[in-house]
Amino acid sequence: MEPKTESINSIIGSPISQRGGSPAGRVRVAFFSDSLPERNGTGAYYHDLAAQLTAEVDALEIFQPSARGKHSRLSLPMPGDPMQRLVTPNLIRIRKGFKALKPQIIVAITPGPFGLLGLIIAKLTGTRFISAFHTDFEQLARIYFNPFSRTFANGYLRTANRILCKSSQAVLVNNSKLKDDVIALGAPGVEVMGTPLQPAFLQKPVTPPPARVNRICFAGRLAAEKNVDQIIQAARELPSLEFVIGGDGPLRKSLEESAKDLQNVRFTGWLSREQLIEILDTSSLLLLPSKLETFGSVALEAMARGRPALVSANAGIHDWPQLQGGLFTLEPEQDLTLAIRDLAERPEAIWQQKASICRAAAEELNRQTILQWAEILAKYANIGSHKET
Repeated sequence: MEPKTESINSIIGSPISQRGGSPAGRVRVAFFSDSLPERNGTGAYYHDLAAQLTAEVDALEIFQPSARGKHSRLSLPMPGDPMQRLVTPNLIRIRKGFKALKPQIIVAITPGPFGLLGLIIAKLTGTRFISAFHTDFEQLARIYFNPFSRTFANGYLRTANRILCKSSQAVLVNNSKLKDDVIALGAPGVEVMGTPLQPAFLQKPVTPPPARVNRICFAGRLAAEKNVDQIIQAARELPSLEFVIGGDGPLRKSLEESAKDLQNVRFTGWLSREQLIEILDTSSLLLLPSKLETFGSVALEAMARGRPALVSANAGIHDWPQLQGGLFTLEPEQDLTLAIRDLAERPEAIWQQKASICRAAAEELNRQTILQWAEILAKYANIGSHKET
């Protein structure tokens, strides 16, 4: 059974209607993605974007695998996440959905089968085409795959990314380092995009931070590049602090085993957005000590809840000056335990001040991001002629 494709209507329950006024209000856009919002940050990015962008465009749909579908016979594990696989798209369903949508622009989000199919359809129909580059899958392959698999995977990824970049009117990235990468791959133009928030993070009032630092949290995939083992080591050395580790992933069992003797560490498993908000609201600080972090969306989510984040220096979120007031930087050679201890000793007034700074900065970046996306889609869409499939 082929995985189903899902429209954004079924995901967010919001009707698509005619928009008036701005050029973006006349744009119909199709996103093609191999990622799922339940599995990684790229999937969540476009789910959250669509939840707000539907108010700015005429019509929008995301063509992607279904979380409920069985794996295709032709499938490969994604680097770093064997629970999610690259699968062959259901061409019949996609053709039907594409004809109904009649998009003026296609956005390929990933270099997998769905992203490449988006490019093929764009060429066959004469539809304007741009692509996005959010994750350095080659680096993930170097972390997770054996030498033979790594050679094969990186050969495919390098070729697919080069084809997508060279075929795009522009490539969208969310940090400055990726900008250099896609230019090297042949992108004719690059747009550095902001990161949206799921509306729930902004709709609820901010809960005042605790009077003192007593709970610290992590939320994300429990995988090698996230450095969660460093958090467990910090918990071992800081027994007076509680550490909440939210998320699931390939290292969950081994991490739980390594922390089984610690009374101040709690694993929650996979978190819904509502559960994540609850964890953030009852914590003082979010940790994100990753080896590889294209942006670090969970740090932005923490800021939206009025909580600062200690984030590794390599994360793309540091590229946005308006967010710096809500971030603490973990340098490559800095000891995580010492960094946490230093922050925990800061006076209560600092955390109260950070709460208002964080919320305002996150709201502003989210607002700017939605407007930027609307402008970019209007800029690159061909409002007018469109071939039928």
